[in-house]
Amino acid sequence: MISRSRAILAVAVVFSLKAVPANAMADHDSTSIVATIDRFHAALGAADSGAVRSLLSDDVIVLESGSLETRAEYLSHHLGGDIEFARAVPSQRKLVRVNRNGSTAWVTSTSITTGNFKGRAINSDGAELMVLTKLNGKWKIRAIHWSSARRQPTAPAN
Repeated sequence: MISRSRAILAVAVVFSLKAVPANAMADHDSTSIVATIDRFHAALGAADSGAVRSLLSDDVIVLESGSLETRAEYLSHHLGGDIEFARAVPSQRKLVRVNRNGSTAWVTSTSITTGNFKGRAINSDGAELMVLTKLNGKWKIRAIHWSSARRQPTAPAN
């Protein structure tokens, strides 16, 4: 015969096992979402246009500098410049927030980019918003919005 304490322990273990996968799934999805964005940026830095293509949905839109580009437009004439820039100028990205609602996620991040590009000094603050959708078990980028501004010089310490 099972003692009362063992029965209670068994029930507690069963309920805790059922609770863990739901939390683990949420954590796994957040990790997968961020990993998709990290792979996108790594692909730009590695000049891997095939990897970039594989991470973008067929209907992705890219918003930057006041314009909107479709996937075809981005891949045909903008991607090359983004790869060239990413390889030449280091950027430090900081994840701000990951939000998820079902199969849709949106991620905000900021960055500081400093270096030289084609003879021009770069020192800018950036903001990025990416919207992703889980399609066939994989997160795909559906929208990208980038904005940047020159960094303001810091005042010297007194």
